[in-house]
Amino acid sequence: QVQLVESGGGLVQPGGSLRLSCAASGSIFSINAMGWFRQAPGKEREFLAAITWSGTSTYSDSVKGRFTISRDNAKNTVSLQMNSLKPEDTAVYYCAAAMGLMTHVENEYNYWGQGTQVTVSS
Repeated sequence: QVQLVESGGGLVQPGGSLRLSCAASGSIFSINAMGWFRQAPGKEREFLAAITWSGTSTYSDSVKGRFTISRDNAKNTVSLQMNSLKPEDTAVYYCAAAMGLMTHVENEYNYWGQGTQVTVSS
């Protein structure tokens, strides 16, 4: 089993920045890739970015250039730096872990965090 705990969400003004973190514990050796998703009210969960423990990353077009995913192997954490935030970025943000290949497909992730709320509003 793998446990994931997100932190760093909150209220930010448009144009501002936030940094989300995800701490992984448990059977870390079984994980190949970590990803970030978000779900806005009334919408489906959306893939944002993913990274392998070796550092290979991928992004959705909707956040490429604004969001940056990174990992700290020593601390078993993955972070999502979010810049130039917009009101439409308001959502619950989820960290996920995959035992298989790095992917943007939600149901290929095996473990999920509880989510952290990000609200972008003036």
